[in-house]
Amino acid sequence: MRNERMDLTIRKCGSQPSNKGDPRFFVGNVRIDPLYEADEPARVVAASVTFEPGARTNWHFHPLGQLLIVTYGCGIIQTWGNPPRKIKAGDVIWTPPGVKHWHGATATTAMTHIAIQEKLNGKTAEWLERVSDKEYEEAQSASE
Repeated sequence: MRNERMDLTIRKCGSQPSNKGDPRFFVGNVRIDPLYEADEPARVVAASVTFEPGARTNWHFHPLGQLLIVTYGCGIIQTWGNPPRKIKAGDVIWTPPGVKHWHGATATTAMTHIAIQEKLNGKTAEWLERVSDKEYEEAQSASE
């Protein structure tokens, strides 16, 4: 514990601009609202991510894992080789380090989650291939 006096950092609402999800990593309309990025040596990064109906991430993994807190709507999450699971507001999901997965909104309902992860060598995620429309439709049917 440091002996010198430290003060809080408060990032005021609206002080950080919203960003569109990069189409290299997302399908559909996705808005990312940055919440927090720690200064080194801390590594935590947090954002509120809103997926419009049908929007989703690519397959990806997080080198140090990821915590999702669903704050609005309904969505789907799937880990590689496992059946998709429906998630909804109030659910808290831990994805362990290195687990290949994707997540997004259902076909009819938007979903917002807070994503919290740590950087490793400057990166929070390793982005992989797209979730195809067929994969998404099958996940949608299987998770109902």
